[in-house]
Amino acid sequence: MRGVIMHGPGDVRVEERDKPTIVEPTDAIIKVAATCVCGSDLWPYRGADVLEEPAPMGHEYVGVVESIGDDVSTLKPGDFVVGSFMASDNTCEICAAGYQSRCVHVVPMGAIGTQAEYARIPLADGTLVATPRQPTPAEIPGLLAASDVLGTGWFAAVAAEVGPGKTVAVVGDGAVGLLGVLAARQLGAERIIAMSRHADRQELARRFGATDIVEERGDAGARRIRELTGGLGAHSTIEAVGTQESMMQAIRSTRAGGHIGFVGVSHDVELPGNKLFFSAVHLHGGPAPVRRFLPELIDLIMTGTITPGDVFDMTIPLERAAEGYAAMDERRATKVLLTV
Repeated sequence: MRGVIMHGPGDVRVEERDKPTIVEPTDAIIKVAATCVCGSDLWPYRGADVLEEPAPMGHEYVGVVESIGDDVSTLKPGDFVVGSFMASDNTCEICAAGYQSRCVHVVPMGAIGTQAEYARIPLADGTLVATPRQPTPAEIPGLLAASDVLGTGWFAAVAAEVGPGKTVAVVGDGAVGLLGVLAARQLGAERIIAMSRHADRQELARRFGATDIVEERGDAGARRIRELTGGLGAHSTIEAVGTQESMMQAIRSTRAGGHIGFVGVSHDVELPGNKLFFSAVHLHGGPAPVRRFLPELIDLIMTGTITPGDVFDMTIPLERAAEGYAAMDERRATKVLLTV
């Protein structure tokens, strides 16, 4: 089969890989229908994360079950499925508490690589959710978004305790931040302030439910948030970047007693204890337990209530994956969908 391999910074190739087979009786093999490039894929692409050797890429996926292991009981060949970027058994104590991304048997899908024609899904019963019917072509991008960026944005909003009557600030205008706006709207936020300097992303943020746009960053951005909230700051803040600046911007944008949901993959973030102590904010986040939300998100997508697939602004064949990486790296695209 054909699959994406990253050989080093800026070096993405589509090469022949062995087609996956059942390894464990809890596995499923899916024919990938669509996959995509994630903002986190750009860390090794830019050299911020070091690759020791060429690595398969991709952790977002939807597709059709081709075969199942002997212990798989909830799926059958022909099912269209959506999975999480973390495979989980969905039965351990941590999963039962709603944190499937930290399952005691967790398998990161990035280690397997789903930017490919086929993928092996470990712990298939706990990881994959079958759609109630075969999706239309128009629904597939939204379902693909649910496998990571929508589920991550949704978790960020839940972690930030977004709800009716609240003002929400969203730090980061990538796919996760934009879908955090969508999630905040669905969870009933009264006011949603998207922090963005890019006109196309500002427009999509407004379509997803943003009521205000703040273009300033850092301390200036936080001051602007406080100006818009009577000097207090947001009740809830979504941090969707993962840098020192974005985390401090989130803390300074949040009122005392407020909540921050942080889901940006952390890179060299160090929290100054004194500033955190006197901010009096709640911090909750980490890798999103996407599996927790998949049934609800699939229903919202397939009933037409939300259209998270709008976040994809570039669609190209898998063979042209390198173009997609370059487009996202150069900010010519927000989110690239790869057809398979």
